Amino acid sequence: MPNVAGVFKEEMSRVARKEIRSITASLKKSSAQYRRVIAALRRDVAKLQQSVRSLERKQGKAHSNGEAEQATHVRFVAKGLRSQRERLGLSADAYAKLLGVSAQSIYNWERGVARPRASQIASIAALRALGKREAKARLDTLKSNGSGRSKRKAK
Repeated sequence: MPNVAGVFKEEMSRVARKEIRSITASLKKSSAQYRRVIAALRRDVAKLQQSVRSLERKQGKAHSNGEAEQATHVRFVAKGLRSQRERLGLSADAYAKLLGVSAQSIYNWERGVARPRASQIASIAALRALGKREAKARLDTLKSNGSGRSKRKAK
């Protein structure tokens, strides 16, 4: 008798595995189909993002309205501030005078200890368009007029 029980148990497990395979086969097929659809959608999204970027570049070249519009879409990155300052060939003190802040603020922003205010980010964005000569000329006018802060308030 124990032999019949063992055979019956093996047969039941075989039938159960067969049933499970038939049920999971449809799930595997639908899962594979969903993966293909998701992959196609991701490709479509990537193409659309690429076309949006190219259109934004074209639009950016076509019209640049001014600092106010750009300042709302400007990101601040500490490393970028340092590279911008170095590109202009300015010390932290000179760069601070251009922005109307202290040299310590520039130092803290570059290290990532602090973040500039929104109005200061707008000023930083405005300086991105300057070249070395223009930056030196602005510094000279600030020095000839007195302190940079008094000129900034006059604007």
